[in-house]
Amino acid sequence: MPRLAANLSLLYTEHPFLDRPGAAARDGFAAVEWQFPYEHGAAALRARLDAAGLPLVLMNAPAGDWARGERGMACLEDRQDEFRRSVDEALAYAQALRCPRLHVMAGCVPSGGERAALQGLYVERLAWAAAQAASVGVTVLIEPINGRDMPGYFLNRQDHAHEIVQLVGAPNLQVLMDLYHCQVVEGDVAMKLRQYLPSGGVGHLQIAGVPERQEPGAGELNYRYLLPLIDALGYDGWVGCEYRPRAGTTQGLGWRDA
Repeated sequence: MPRLAANLSLLYTEHPFLDRPGAAARDGFAAVEWQFPYEHGAAALRARLDAAGLPLVLMNAPAGDWARGERGMACLEDRQDEFRRSVDEALAYAQALRCPRLHVMAGCVPSGGERAALQGLYVERLAWAAAQAASVGVTVLIEPINGRDMPGYFLNRQDHAHEIVQLVGAPNLQVLMDLYHCQVVEGDVAMKLRQYLPSGGVGHLQIAGVPERQEPGAGELNYRYLLPLIDALGYDGWVGCEYRPRAGTTQGLGWRDA
């Protein structure tokens, strides 16, 4: 079984956010990840992680105005200053929380815009972010996300993400491979794992059931096959459990033992 990290933005929502690390520890998770922790001070978060005895292995940089539909700023032409401030803030949190990986979201292609026209700017922004992150020992991740859940999102496919990594050429830039998004967009998940995990270009994995993003034991993806395959391919990183429990987090954890 790969090493599993509980995503505290989607799991344990029956608990206040600051209580979730403790809940994850009681259920036997060895690490946690989360999306956007910025409504809480870094010191309070660090104290809860320490009390739970769990490392934080992944977090997101601020992604703009989420309520207005923004999903990152890295590809948006008029947001350079805000993008840089968001990376600076995220790296300050990452240092305080000893988090080694930072997901920098691309953003959505503006109405009337063309994806190809934004790529040069996206590469430039990621090169800057990776340089800033390298100075404090943090790896930047980019994630292909399906257009059903995030219409217009700039980055959708595994091959495109790996192309971007090659174009940037930073040793601390890798791909966050979420098998839920991969299945929705491309399918052929096992072959994608065989293609990309041995390359070293994948810095983190995430899992969920498809199509409802429920527990990994339900839906059309066979994790009884995929999780041993991940082990067999020699991947020794973390696998984030980023799914929406159907009826309580603890009650739905039977899939880990199936």
